[in-house]
Amino acid sequence: MDVYNSYQAFIAVLIFFLGTCIFSFLNVIIYRVPRKMDFVRGHSLCPSCSHQLGALDLIPLFSYVFLGGKCRYCKTKISPRYMLTELFFALVSVLTLLRFDLSPEFVRNMVLACCLFCLSLVDLEIFEIPNGCLLIPVIAWFVAIPFTEMSGMDVLYHVASGVGYGAVMLALVLLFDKILGKETMGGGDLKLFVVMGLYLGVAASLFALFFSCILGLIMGAIQKQGKENKGPQIPFGPAIALAFYAMLLYGGGLVNWYMGLL
Repeated sequence: MDVYNSYQAFIAVLIFFLGTCIFSFLNVIIYRVPRKMDFVRGHSLCPSCSHQLGALDLIPLFSYVFLGGKCRYCKTKISPRYMLTELFFALVSVLTLLRFDLSPEFVRNMVLACCLFCLSLVDLEIFEIPNGCLLIPVIAWFVAIPFTEMSGMDVLYHVASGVGYGAVMLALVLLFDKILGKETMGGGDLKLFVVMGLYLGVAASLFALFFSCILGLIMGAIQKQGKENKGPQIPFGPAIALAFYAMLLYGGGLVNWYMGLL
């Protein structure tokens, strides 16, 4: 048992540091996509002085701490967002490991987590969800089917959930657009609901929608607190993504409890 626990702890630590490395690369994508830059080729540069960063400048978490949160070359202060997002994604990676162990579902859901993080931060910056961040999780879901215990009926249920959930949300949005005379939800958010339905199914998606609305209201209230004017609105994508992944990790028990009441 001690050997098994030690092995589990070692894997968890490994996944933690792997998560920081993955998100260090994702931070490059998140920075370059809104600026229409090539995120595949090219060296990492300081956003202030454009000096090419070396290996010692790019160690996840540690470089930020050792450099005192400043660029080595121009001494400009670096936003702590980079370190905090790396740390948060590393913790999410460990939570995903604890939930799914080393399995095909773990790999599939890590791909989903990467895309949800990317689309959330890009959406916060430019109010737009990249289509690639929605297409890749769908591809990952279908690729993982042969390596999971899903039956044919399970696959059909989840596909129907994704399509049906997206269709219902589209109908509701069109209705509210007509009633209110303005756009109430972007196309990227609607597509994200389709991905949510595919992964979660109908019941869990309804809970995720409820929680995403609550999160959206909280984020909006925090943004407006202490401001005299309304300022720019916070996009809905990050709230959807957070509720989506939280339900993927821990929503099974909640859904079973609710269905038991019925």
